[in-house]
Amino acid sequence: MKGIFTSLLMSMLGREEGAATTAPSSTVKSADKKEYSPRKGFVDYSLVSGSYQALCIATVYRCLTVLGGTIASLPLRFQKKGSNGVFMEQQSRLSYLLTVRPCPQYNAFDFWNRAVQMVHLYGNAYIVPIWSLVDLGEPEMLILCNRGTVSHDTLNGIYHISDPEQGLIGDFEENEVIHLMNLTLDGKTGISVLSFAAQTMSISATGDKETLNRFANGGNVRGIVSNDTSVRGFGEYQDTELQKTAKDLDSRFQSGERIVSLPGQAQFSQLSLSSVDMEFLNSRKFSVREICRFFGVPPTFVFDDTPNNYKSSEMANVSFLSQTLKPLLTKIECELLGKLVSPAIAHKYRFRFDRRELYASDLKSKAEYQIKTIEAGIYTINEWRRYENMPVVQDGDKVLVSANLKSLDELLHPQASAPAVQPKPAGPANANNENNDNDEEE
Repeated sequence: MKGIFTSLLMSMLGREEGAATTAPSSTVKSADKKEYSPRKGFVDYSLVSGSYQALCIATVYRCLTVLGGTIASLPLRFQKKGSNGVFMEQQSRLSYLLTVRPCPQYNAFDFWNRAVQMVHLYGNAYIVPIWSLVDLGEPEMLILCNRGTVSHDTLNGIYHISDPEQGLIGDFEENEVIHLMNLTLDGKTGISVLSFAAQTMSISATGDKETLNRFANGGNVRGIVSNDTSVRGFGEYQDTELQKTAKDLDSRFQSGERIVSLPGQAQFSQLSLSSVDMEFLNSRKFSVREICRFFGVPPTFVFDDTPNNYKSSEMANVSFLSQTLKPLLTKIECELLGKLVSPAIAHKYRFRFDRRELYASDLKSKAEYQIKTIEAGIYTINEWRRYENMPVVQDGDKVLVSANLKSLDELLHPQASAPAVQPKPAGPANANNENNDNDEEE
């Protein structure tokens, strides 16, 4: 708990001093690291271990934006169970932090987007709730720690945090830090996706560099300069002149010249594409799909040109929602419940991402989902109208079910479940007929 008071003291003193102290170190790091440009490429393509270099690969960048943006766009609800057993959203300070602005630096979208990206890039994301000293039991803000500011002592269960930029310095216990982990081998510390996919991303980065070299200056011509092949091995002077001619041709081709002249009896034989060159494009496609496998994102989401139809696209969406998004959402929900709610009352509360927003842009699927929930009696018409921010209609709160639905008793015993036929009462016409019958008998 002493870290909380330290963080409050730092926030009262101001964050400008902390930002000023960290500025020189960040400047030194950026000076040591060469910048990436599409024309020059990476400094070292064989090792893609840093997050900056990894994000320069289009597939990695797209996978992170898809994962972070999709989860951040889902509203996060803080709900309490009512007397009827239904969880209803709570209007509290915590709800404001989760859906509007967790801290002064970020809004809710940027906060969760960055948290998800840190989980995949660095393996861990640490969120520290700062509890209010006025409203007991209510958090004042949620602080997302910067990279490299948290040291986790797994033996003693202590988080050593030193983040002057966020105004957070101190030691925190396990139950005071919301720890989001990627794949972990010890259950305490997550491992970055980049650590597992380093070799695949190095192949992709090498492909980018090779593409840059091939298309620089419109594509340089490659070939062999030779002389009269009838006489070999005579004269060092002849070999030196051929080497000079080759260098001259190479410089002239690189300068952009299309047609050049050869001196004397020199011959130039252009090299054709080898089988490795022709398979180069296929190898690049393989690296795209391999990176997508590491992040759990379908290749169609990164604009891969894999041929597909409507059915395959639909199944890709279902697979992405059930196998990639659902575990991430459940992990965040469980961690928030365990660290923000007391164990004694945890059964009365829950955190839930509103998964209905996944269909917000797909109007056809959204309409079909709404129709099915109304026909099954799960939602009423007015419940959906309130969700869509539309005025309610009369009799819209009635639960509707499909008329074709029957119970098992009706299917097994159709005659017993059928209503009994009541005898028709005797009317005037029937009375006259009975009188006529009696007259004939007499």
